[in-house]
Amino acid sequence: MNAPTHNAWLESVADEAEDQAAEKAKAVKIEREVHKLEKRLCRQVGQAISEFNMIEEGDRIMVCMSGGKDSYGMLDILLKMKQRAPVDFELIAVNLDQKQPGFPAEILPTYLKNMGIPFHIETQDTYSIVKDKIPEGKTMCSLCSRLRRGILYKVAGQLKCNKLALGHHRDDMLQTFFLNMFFGGKLKGMPPKLLSDNGEFMVIRPLAHVAEADLSRWAEHRQFPIIPCTLCGSQQNLQRVQIGNMIREWQKKFPGRIENMFSALQNVVPSHLMDAKLHDFKNLKITGLPSDEGDKAFDEESFEAPNVMASLQGVQVVKL
Repeated sequence: MNAPTHNAWLESVADEAEDQAAEKAKAVKIEREVHKLEKRLCRQVGQAISEFNMIEEGDRIMVCMSGGKDSYGMLDILLKMKQRAPVDFELIAVNLDQKQPGFPAEILPTYLKNMGIPFHIETQDTYSIVKDKIPEGKTMCSLCSRLRRGILYKVAGQLKCNKLALGHHRDDMLQTFFLNMFFGGKLKGMPPKLLSDNGEFMVIRPLAHVAEADLSRWAEHRQFPIIPCTLCGSQQNLQRVQIGNMIREWQKKFPGRIENMFSALQNVVPSHLMDAKLHDFKNLKITGLPSDEGDKAFDEESFEAPNVMASLQGVQVVKL
């Protein structure tokens, strides 16, 4: 066997150095992208809080935790925001253990204890009620959400909280809009802030401007101990699942469509819809004066192409 030449040894050392340099460059790039992602999440949550006056001095906010990526991300970002917020407020994490078979009840308490976060676990067997009342194969969401809502309002009162934070994000809001339009016959979405149906609490959605994809990347980076929803998450034929697939397919074919649709939720023109409760069509009179709100009935509609790069400014997809 021939002994390795001097050049072979040098080449081996050089290759190893190149590999180390490449790994180091990759690590630096990932760290930079994670930093951008964190800044974007904090900026978007801060934007929602400011835009809709979600959090005020002295608020005691119950952060509803399901164990999914969205609620973990919401709590994580709210804790970061709390450190530099211009007002003082409290956060308490709450999880409803619905006694689903195989539910890993120890995961959330362990995580919250390790994080040093005040929390409360409410145990109520809503699973048995839902399975008893809903026939096999039928959607469980409606009854489950009603039961869960009532329990969480009760817990909020017991904990002396005045606000409940839910982890719905931008994609959830769009899905709800289309669900209501396609199956409910109304233009109704998921508001970023609303009064609870019993009138006692304010419900806020701090993730209103946040994309689900960013929450998935953040959850992967933070390595949250995700708890899958075995009660309704396995119902693949849910209308919400189908709507979500439709929206993602649109975005794939027409990049920027999600951004445009979400922007539309914030730019409503009642005079150009057909709801007489929102616009007084009956008493509309000719004024003889030009109006920017007037309909250009004979003009062909033209639409600018979405500025995808503006909406994705600073975004670069990197595997975390």
